[in-house]
Amino acid sequence: MSLTNFFVSGGIVAWPLLIFSLLGVALIIERAIFWYRIKSRQHKIVTTVLKLYRVDQRVAAIAKLKQNLDLPICRIFLEALALENATPTEFRLALETATQAELPLFKRFNTLFQTIIAVSPLLGLLGTILGLMQSFASLDIGNVAGTNAAGVTGGISEALTSTVMGLVVAIFTLLFANSFRSFYLRQLALIQEYGGQLELLYRLFYEKGGKTYATSR
Repeated sequence: MSLTNFFVSGGIVAWPLLIFSLLGVALIIERAIFWYRIKSRQHKIVTTVLKLYRVDQRVAAIAKLKQNLDLPICRIFLEALALENATPTEFRLALETATQAELPLFKRFNTLFQTIIAVSPLLGLLGTILGLMQSFASLDIGNVAGTNAAGVTGGISEALTSTVMGLVVAIFTLLFANSFRSFYLRQLALIQEYGGQLELLYRLFYEKGGKTYATSR
C-alpha cells in the first residue's frame, strides 16, 4: 500500500492526525535546535566566565556574558552580576529570580506536546469506531448476497489504519517529549551547580573585601 492510499484509508481522522504529526515535527525541530545550542556552547562559556571572575576579571566576565545573551544561563548570571552593592543574600535571590524567569523558555511547547500525545490515540480510536460503524452499515444480515463487501472492507481498513496512525503520532511525539523533559531536568541541575559556584565566588570576594564587586551593565 502506498503512502497516499494509506492516508486515504485512514478516513476523516487522518487529516487532524496529519496536522498533529506536522506540528509535532516542527516543535521537535525547534526544541532540538534550542537544546543543541545550549549543550554545544554552555559549558565552555560558563567555565570561561567563572575562571575570569575567579581571577578578579569581573568586567571581562560580564562582557563575555553579554556576548552570549542568547543562552539562558548567561542572562541569569548577568542579572545577578549587574546588581550594585548587593549582599550575598541579595545576590542569591537575584540568581533564583532570574532562573525562575527563564523556566518557561525551557518548558516551551510542553503543553502542545502533551496535547498531541493525549489526543492522537483518541482520534485513532474515533477513526476505529467510525470505520466499524461503516462496516456494520454495509452488512445485510438477512441477505448475504446484498451485503456491500466494499463498504465492509473499507470500514475495516479505516478502523485499522486510523488506529495505527494515532498510535504512531503519539509514540513518536512521546519519545521526543520525554527526551526534552530529561534535558530540562538536567539543565536545572546545571544551573544550580553553576549558580552555586558563582555565588560562592561572590561571597568570598564580598567577605574578603568587605563589599561586593558586582558591576553594572
